[in-house]
Amino acid sequence: MNKNNKISLAEVARSAGVSKMTASRVLRDEGGFSEKTRAKVMAEVERLGYLPNRLATVFAGDKKSTFVGVSIPELGNEIFAQVLEGIDRKLGSFGHQTVLGLTEHALEQEEKWIETVLSWQPAGLIITGRSHTSRAIQMLSGSNLPVVEIWDLNSSPLDMSVGLNHYDSGYEMGRYLSGLGYKKFAYVGTSHDTGNAASSRVSGYAQAVSDAGGVLEKQLLFRDTPGFYTGFYGTEQLLATGAQVEVIYYQNDNMAVGGLQYCQKAGLKIPEDIGIAGWGDLPIASIQPWRLTSTAIPHLKIGQIAAEMLLAKINGQPIDPKRDVGFKLIGGETVWKG
Repeated sequence: MNKNNKISLAEVARSAGVSKMTASRVLRDEGGFSEKTRAKVMAEVERLGYLPNRLATVFAGDKKSTFVGVSIPELGNEIFAQVLEGIDRKLGSFGHQTVLGLTEHALEQEEKWIETVLSWQPAGLIITGRSHTSRAIQMLSGSNLPVVEIWDLNSSPLDMSVGLNHYDSGYEMGRYLSGLGYKKFAYVGTSHDTGNAASSRVSGYAQAVSDAGGVLEKQLLFRDTPGFYTGFYGTEQLLATGAQVEVIYYQNDNMAVGGLQYCQKAGLKIPEDIGIAGWGDLPIASIQPWRLTSTAIPHLKIGQIAAEMLLAKINGQPIDPKRDVGFKLIGGETVWKG
């Protein structure tokens, strides 16, 4: 039969010839029953398609919650999908379930999600970013639950933090490109209502360019998903302004590949006419005609470590509250070699 959450525990008990309390003890694996009784109850659970209401069980105080609230800005961004995969795999291997929230880079949206998910009495929360509304901070602090902030490393986390210094990763790219002899720079990315990790990266990039005596000639930010098409039309608009740029830094590799495609269409040679640099070392970079200049980030590892930190805190184990996963600059073939 199909699983059916309308089948009651009382029906399961009646079909198995046991009391409702005994059936409940079997499902909670509390003991006090024979193996024969357990087999009868579980056979009826399978036959009837009974689905226990685990959320109700948690509210009743009969069992610790296995739910973990996880917020990410968007699913369309491949980077966050990889981070989520790392979280879900690790939590799933220890019997926990992910309750996903999409914040769309809006602090007010995150606040509403936090309020909702806390009402479900989760075991803990994993939230993307280090910026939150004052009310969200108040709710998280008052919950007494383990909280891991991911992605943008927070030196003073609410509870725990795992990620990298995005400002430093942008600065290193700007310093690297300046060291190759570039003087006229541009940036193409996306914009949101609140400061985020990408904003930190471009700030670091701009500072490195300035420190080296270069000029950030143009910076274009679009309210869109940082994907191939955004990189393509962003590059088109950038070059249409007549800005004299020698190298373009993109928010991520997908946008950089979109930029590469536009440059090819426009008859520009890479890197002779213009240099291209991305961020993230995403899979698409590995199948391009040139090795893309980028910054490698352990996306999956961030998710795995966040889940491990949360589980350790839930189990009362000692843990370092801050984990820097670092980054690695990749000097590819899409920029000058000096």
